[in-house]
Amino acid sequence: MNKMDLKNTLSKIKKLSRHLAVLEDTHIREVLYAIADGLEKEMGKILTANAEDLKKIDESDVIYDRVLLNEERVKAIAHSVRDIAGYDSPIGVVLEQRRLDCGLELSKVSTPIGVVGAIFEARPNVVVDIFTLCFKSKNCCVLKGGSDSAASNEALMAVIRGALGDLAGVVELLPNNRELVAEFLQADKYVDVIIPRGSQSLIDFTRKTASVPVIETGAGVVHTYVDESAALEMAKRIIFNAKTSRPSVCNALDTLIIHRSRLSDLSSICDDLANADVEIYADEESYAALEGKYEKLFKVNDFGVEYLRLKMSIKTVDNLDEAVDHINNYGSGHSEAIITGDKNAAEKFMAAVDAACIYQNASTRFTDGGVFGLRAEVGISTQKLHARGPMGIKELCSYKWKLVGEGQVR
Repeated sequence: MNKMDLKNTLSKIKKLSRHLAVLEDTHIREVLYAIADGLEKEMGKILTANAEDLKKIDESDVIYDRVLLNEERVKAIAHSVRDIAGYDSPIGVVLEQRRLDCGLELSKVSTPIGVVGAIFEARPNVVVDIFTLCFKSKNCCVLKGGSDSAASNEALMAVIRGALGDLAGVVELLPNNRELVAEFLQADKYVDVIIPRGSQSLIDFTRKTASVPVIETGAGVVHTYVDESAALEMAKRIIFNAKTSRPSVCNALDTLIIHRSRLSDLSSICDDLANADVEIYADEESYAALEGKYEKLFKVNDFGVEYLRLKMSIKTVDNLDEAVDHINNYGSGHSEAIITGDKNAAEKFMAAVDAACIYQNASTRFTDGGVFGLRAEVGISTQKLHARGPMGIKELCSYKWKLVGEGQVR
């Protein structure tokens, strides 16, 4: 595909978005069920394509688990598609209604955004997740996946196109061409919004290159603050889970912040992390508290790092205000937590920290659309306009104002 082909493709998908907006929901539901069936029927082809991708990745690389598909994961994707198929349509919902003084009947009604662009890395399931949510909310979508999962992405897209039939033009999977991607990100005449999912470098590239409006998702520099009144066993359990349960995801812990009065408990807090082979990058005071007690201990070079692996940093603070300042300075606005027995401290932390999801005495690993009851998600937005936190199907909707009159003039 060259630049001219891209322009023609995007022009066609923009026109189709207006037809999709009035498509019967029963037809949408039938297509989605057909996709779910197709994923299970074509399991062999999908896993063969995935194996082709995995050959190029070292098993020790954090990317390997993100790209990996197996029978269980493909069945889970199919289950999610069936779940979304059964949703009530989010389109045409009356959000607000009233009669104006002039007699006009005013209503605010949910509508599709139109054409949603998504650029993402590694995870092939995103192809199905984003298409399914877009299609159910009557949005066309243009997808650009990473080279690590190129064969898997194509195999999944083949299932989608097969189920769409004559509607296949409502989705497009772009090839791996950096020049073409830049053109796509600047196609504001045809694409209504771009959603990047992946590393901070991908998000930065998208934000700096795009003239299309961008909803930033994915990057998570996540902190947990152990306050002076924190219960030790609770802190140990939460920190271990937040760091080790799945270190390659965006809601995993990156920096432990500890009140100076609790440095004597730091070795105990880190005992289980040592057994999980977590590397610790400590500031001067926490390094001194762990020296000789923790094997994989290093001095920190910088904070604000999203590790996405079994690594974490430690910052020592004098008080809650210093912890909040550190988070607001180094965090990405994703997920932050406090462990405390002090209700006032918890309330102040939750009010002062600037992030999409704030936790009191719980692991940050709960930041997930499914856990929040949104079921499938497009991503986790770290910004403040339109959507924040896990983005479900409702966040793929805009709205319009409808006014019905009887000849009124102004």
